[in-house]
Amino acid sequence: VDLDTAKQELEEFIPHVRNISDYSIRKIAGRDLVRFKQFKKQGIAVKFGRFSEKENNQIRKNVEGFLSITGIDSAEKLLFTSRYPEDKETINRLKAEHLFCEKLSEGIPRPWRLIYYRARKIFDPNNYKGRYTKEEKEKLKKYHALHGNDWKKISEMMSRSNLSVAMKYSEIKSAINYGPWSKEETQKLMHAVEEVMRKRMETEDTNSLSSSEKSRRDLLIDREKLYQKLPWTEIEAKVGTRYWRQCKQKWTTILTNKMTKGQRLYRGTEGLQAKINLIKRLYEMKVEDPNEVNWEELSNAIGDVPRAYVQAKFYKLKVTSVPFWQKKTFSEIVDYLFEEKLPELEEKL
Repeated sequence: VDLDTAKQELEEFIPHVRNISDYSIRKIAGRDLVRFKQFKKQGIAVKFGRFSEKENNQIRKNVEGFLSITGIDSAEKLLFTSRYPEDKETINRLKAEHLFCEKLSEGIPRPWRLIYYRARKIFDPNNYKGRYTKEEKEKLKKYHALHGNDWKKISEMMSRSNLSVAMKYSEIKSAINYGPWSKEETQKLMHAVEEVMRKRMETEDTNSLSSSEKSRRDLLIDREKLYQKLPWTEIEAKVGTRYWRQCKQKWTTILTNKMTKGQRLYRGTEGLQAKINLIKRLYEMKVEDPNEVNWEELSNAIGDVPRAYVQAKFYKLKVTSVPFWQKKTFSEIVDYLFEEKLPELEEKL
């Protein structure tokens, strides 16, 4: 299909497609459009956000199936071919012959690129290697001074994943403050978030608002955009004295405070009622995986709060109430809370 038709057809599945480069749209149209239409016929919506355990298992199954068909030795060779220059030509030929793109994305209603990145994260032997030692941090600073933001090169030199070295560098690149937030830091954070929000809205509105409408328009946005998919490394750079995780946690606290007008939630009788509501609602959902929970919808079990606040409260509840929770599945944790903790909370209330 031509570019305009591709944009029009993809918009049904990827609402922000008009903000994507023409090159990427052509790639998505080639790899995903037919798949998306097939999923639509089956009544399955295209998904974004965190992968569920079911989807992770499907990726593992797809990769293992492809390895058995082609005889490629390992998932690392398949997904990190550039690490094996002597086998590169053979592997790429086998990928083309046996339709690697189609096989990898089989049964997963997501854009191919996201599935590919997820597969690389699952099968990268350089992932999940624990804390960085002092020596590694010094090496990371040195390599960054030499190679800048070439995370692929740095990751190979350090035997860590691209994402790991990039995020770790963002934490150690400057003197980070670990104490209470000052008024000046909080103001910087709020201005940084507002700036990225405005930039995002200007991009989204390019085709939909006239210049006079744009000049009159204030920052009116969907609530979800206040705390979902914000560019935290960019915000971190604007704040300057805090790393991205601290910025994210502080922003959630600020939002919770604003949305509840400073009311102290999760205390006394109201706190007990909130826990009871949260457990009941989770139990009624009957989901097997936390990534399938609509936390946004659940937020009104506690009050007018961000989803991150509800997720944090659930985490605290399971850690303090469920013995050996690390060894239990999500549904087992919810069942335990419903059967054991709920009666105790109702009695206390």
